[in-house]
Amino acid sequence: MRKQQLMLRGVYAALGALAMVGIAGQASANEEIIKRSKDHNMWAAPGQNLALHRHSQLKDINTKTVNKLQYAWSQSTGTLRGHEGQPVVVEHNGKTMMYFVSAWPNIVQALDLSDPDHPKQIWNYTKKTDRDESAVPRACCDTINRGLNYADGKVVFHTLDGFLIALDAGTGKEIWVTKHAYPEKGETHSGPAMVAEGLVIAGFGGDEFAARGRTVAYDLKTGKEVWKCHSTGSDKDLCMTPETNKANPHYGLYGQNTGLTYPGDEWKIGGGAPWAWFSYDPKLRIMYAGTGNPGHWSPSYRCGETGANLTHTKCNETDPKTGIGKWDNKWSMTIMARKIDTGEMVWAYQKTPFDQWDYDGVNENILVDNLVVDGKKHDALVNFDRNGFAYVLDRKDGTLLRANKFVTVNWAEKVDLKTGRPVKVEKHSPFARDVNTQACPSAMGGKDQQPAAVDPKEPNIFYVPTNNWCMEDEPQERTHTQQGTVYVFANVYMYPEKPGVTGKLKKFDVVSGKTLWEIPDLYPNWSGVLVTDGGLAFYGSLGGDFRAVDRNSGKVVWSRKLGSGIIGNPVTYKVKGKQYVSVFAGIGGWIGLPVTAGLDMDDKYGAIGATAMAKASGLDKVPQGGELYTFRLYD
Repeated sequence: MRKQQLMLRGVYAALGALAMVGIAGQASANEEIIKRSKDHNMWAAPGQNLALHRHSQLKDINTKTVNKLQYAWSQSTGTLRGHEGQPVVVEHNGKTMMYFVSAWPNIVQALDLSDPDHPKQIWNYTKKTDRDESAVPRACCDTINRGLNYADGKVVFHTLDGFLIALDAGTGKEIWVTKHAYPEKGETHSGPAMVAEGLVIAGFGGDEFAARGRTVAYDLKTGKEVWKCHSTGSDKDLCMTPETNKANPHYGLYGQNTGLTYPGDEWKIGGGAPWAWFSYDPKLRIMYAGTGNPGHWSPSYRCGETGANLTHTKCNETDPKTGIGKWDNKWSMTIMARKIDTGEMVWAYQKTPFDQWDYDGVNENILVDNLVVDGKKHDALVNFDRNGFAYVLDRKDGTLLRANKFVTVNWAEKVDLKTGRPVKVEKHSPFARDVNTQACPSAMGGKDQQPAAVDPKEPNIFYVPTNNWCMEDEPQERTHTQQGTVYVFANVYMYPEKPGVTGKLKKFDVVSGKTLWEIPDLYPNWSGVLVTDGGLAFYGSLGGDFRAVDRNSGKVVWSRKLGSGIIGNPVTYKVKGKQYVSVFAGIGGWIGLPVTAGLDMDDKYGAIGATAMAKASGLDKVPQGGELYTFRLYD
């Protein structure tokens, strides 16, 4: 065994060396992104920086001047729905440029901001050939797009039907096109991808269509594949090594076949797709991604016990020696840390083993430095999961430091910090087919993909958009195992935890677990947050209200009504001495799907439970319309 481990280490070392040779000449692209992120006059990456802080040092717009913030200009995206992303603002060839992409069919626009009050479109691009219309009905949660990237003179973006494309940022001409995801296998790409170290890192969605999750790295210059690692399967497929989880062996080690904790070959359609945000630590050269649910929502089929052994207790049982559950369905619902050069798994922490609620673990992993926990400073990773817990981990080795509830949670009593496993409550655990079970939060989560924000000067304080509703879940008989076909098998009814309040914006301390203030909303909060050194937090409501909040008091100090519901993420930048704030409007996403797809509002199970929520909060009265709105101060 010792000889085998040494040989494997040699193989991985060789792979790492080859990868380093392949991207050595492209390190400048990563340095460029980091440099741009430090210039807060720009918005260099989807999350502002690779740590996903969504924070700006700009402060011309502040608590004293925000009352003078007015509409400056707007630009149509060319589509009506599904704007979950944000633009990037960078300097290209001496000009300040804004780039953004719409939802399906994924129209890219390049705006010259030389006259920042009157931007001029210099090119636009839509892929015309080889499009796969079947991606539209196969997109689980609307035809959305979460944004593009700029690096090395290229605009890099993705399409719903699975293409990764690099365009010349000056002309909009194609540099390379790579097919990454395949709708016929249930795979659609809502993104965003991440650019770091000369690589484009991408995942996709499709757990509700029997897809098998994977993360792939492509060469930024050529679009060619550099490495590929799956979320389920053999240790080799997962890119595990004998060093994986060395600091926390109870998470699961190389040689334990943790990626096969499914009955038979169910891992081949076992979900775990990384369909949302990626982050990166350039000092550690480690990237972080979250994975989704393990396929269908009828969990008894994901447990290999039979007869009298097919019980909730038996399916959740762990090995007393290893701490691993035989049917954990790894590595769904997991925070994965990988070496960016090779994809090698450094550590992986599964938040919801043997998932029974669809608590996708893909929410953003925000990286903060010098976070003090129990008297010790940590370079930490913070994750607000759909399951209702806010996780704090040491990002070097994955050690779990905190797991506090940030919304109402009844499916678990707590997370055991020693084992890392949730202490589940059986009466709130959907299991038996045709039996209805109540649980909080709902499958849409205490927070879905809509990103939180943090000022790195206060690494324990986060500004978090939350969903505040519960559900009744009734698992059903499974009728097929075909990839690319709807693969849910559950009736889900979602309802507000408290009538009249379905969303909140919270200021939350991840170390103490305390909510410092919160702003209730009639509508679910599906917009991301921006925090600034002007003492403000910006966010939008699904009703179309774009707001600025005093970070200290939690008071809304400015608000403007936009043309549609807001599910996009605000950004800020400065051109020619003027600070601007921009945000997309355009209702959509899972919560908006009943509206955008014209579903029957009386079908309480429609859109996997979203229809009931849309009706309860009045979203059917919110118009569609994709627009980028921009504001600045006026005297």
